[in-house]
Amino acid sequence: MSLPESRARRRRRENAVDVVVAGGGMAGAATALALAVEGFEVALVEAREPTPWRAEDEVDLRVVALAPSSAQLLDELGAWEDILAARACGYRHMHVWDAENGASLDFDAAELQRRDLGWIVENRLVQHVLWRALDAAGVRRHCPSRVVDHEARADGVRIRLDDDRTLDASLLVAADGAGSPLRQQAGIGTRGRDYAQRGVVAHVRTERAHASTAWQRFLQEGPIALLPLADGRCSMVWTLPEARAREVLALDDAAFCHAVGVATDFRLGPIVETSARAGFPLRLQLAECYQAERLVLLGDAAHAVHPLAGQGVNLGLRDVAELRDTLRDARRADRDLGADAVLRRYARRRRSADGMDAHAFDMIERVFGWRHPVLVTLRGLGMRGVARGGWSRRLFAGHAAGI
Repeated sequence: MSLPESRARRRRRENAVDVVVAGGGMAGAATALALAVEGFEVALVEAREPTPWRAEDEVDLRVVALAPSSAQLLDELGAWEDILAARACGYRHMHVWDAENGASLDFDAAELQRRDLGWIVENRLVQHVLWRALDAAGVRRHCPSRVVDHEARADGVRIRLDDDRTLDASLLVAADGAGSPLRQQAGIGTRGRDYAQRGVVAHVRTERAHASTAWQRFLQEGPIALLPLADGRCSMVWTLPEARAREVLALDDAAFCHAVGVATDFRLGPIVETSARAGFPLRLQLAECYQAERLVLLGDAAHAVHPLAGQGVNLGLRDVAELRDTLRDARRADRDLGADAVLRRYARRRRSADGMDAHAFDMIERVFGWRHPVLVTLRGLGMRGVARGGWSRRLFAGHAAGI
């Protein structure tokens, strides 16, 4: 064997893996780690190294309400203990009330025989802990890099990166965000609607303690939530029409604090301090299918939902768990990981579950947008009925917590 042939074979071996994951956000990094922990050869392709999380830095404005199912997955990946030790705030109660009719709902972890309904955690912290675990798990990182093209073949998929390197795999996972170039390359369309709203976010300090409670008030303009943070403040998420969101973002700190206090009915007293704030557009988007030849969609590439229930990241992590289980079962049966029949199981299950949740959140947004007095009264009667019913309240509590 000549030396050039030896090098060529070695190069092919180095470039061959079981699965390539495109996108290193929370869902993509969790996918790469979950599959590597199962013993798969995995490559992760990401355009930018994530910003490191440091305890001395200000709390990231983007936070997520992690559900028990997400905590369980992260624990299985060996990441949850580090997240809890760094900076996470469990919430045991949830109080939801309607500004238009006075109806309210209270959920408690004890009703579900749990210590916490969920945890408020910074997006950056979750991604940081996952990325820190990739090397130890044997994930091959290609960063900074992008997937620019892929070609599905009978025996695998060839992936070309933006530096002209190629990777060969059985499966390509598109976890490359809501605008997913890979989804577009695969010819997969999306359905949904633009809410013509922005989510305004900030961290605020309130006069009274948050009491490990997630507070959410539904107003005519949109819901506002105060979510408990580990440092005693609340993460505020306020859904507003575009024009009103711009007005709120332009307020000085004193006026902004007063506006938030009014919007939350001063339930935790006056707002005494605010961080910097930001806004992001809201859209419902669901991919028409979750698979193409030797490719699956996952996370935001597959679905984007309204943030009123705080379940977007949790849906993505459920995608991760389903894909891991699907590929593990395929390997045990000695099946091709990228075979259409294998991927169809994942795609059917997750699109069905994600679609139901996405449309449920959309329905809630529509119902709480009702303004006709009769409909507002009916909405209040419905909320009071749920509040009085033990089983129905537990059902709603479980869904609200993502259980």
